[in-house]
Amino acid sequence: MKHDHIFFIDYTMNQLMLPMDISEWIPAHSVARVVNERIERIPDSHFLCYYPGGGRSSFHPKMMTKILVYAYTHKYN
Repeated sequence: MKHDHIFFIDYTMNQLMLPMDISEWIPAHSVARVVNERIERIPDSHFLCYYPGGGRSSFHPKMMTKILVYAYTHKYN
């Protein structure tokens, strides 16, 4: 299935322009790092099949999945 017409709002893990590296504040074995690494391994095609395209650009489903999974690991509702 071809998805040339789907666009997501751009996001990067390095989008903050501060003098310090914020990733240094996250411990090496933090759940946040584990969630990020695991979700990044999922191919985009698993997410794109649910997006018909059109309308306003949405946030990338990987980013949203990371937020949900991390929240579930901390039992947030």
